[in-house]
Amino acid sequence: MKLSSMFLMTAMAASASRAALAAPPEGTVLLTGDPVVMRLNKDEFRIVFGIDGKSCVHGCSGSVRYWVDWKTSDGTARSERKEVSYVVAPEAARTIAVDRQYLDTAEGAHTVDVVKVRVDTITRRE
Repeated sequence: MKLSSMFLMTAMAASASRAALAAPPEGTVLLTGDPVVMRLNKDEFRIVFGIDGKSCVHGCSGSVRYWVDWKTSDGTARSERKEVSYVVAPEAARTIAVDRQYLDTAEGAHTVDVVKVRVDTITRRE
């Protein structure tokens, strides 16, 4: 019984410290979910980021820096770093940031697929 109690207390302590480490710093701006990619044409896209603005009680702004991996119909693959700005209005719970992208090796030459969007950093200014 003592052994199982000690194991349970150790497991609870380890899980509590992981939760504390995983908690974002106060005032951090987070995404509401994964970025959404909308195709408008064979090489034109909108990449949408939902911004959680609960920590921006008096409003704030910043930018989302991200990588977009894409591939053309002829097999050419690229990875590009992009940045889009956002503004959270005072007392707003959330906002969106929409980035317009043309991804191709030559204008309109290929059908392009977005393979992956990875967020690098989210900055915040008051």
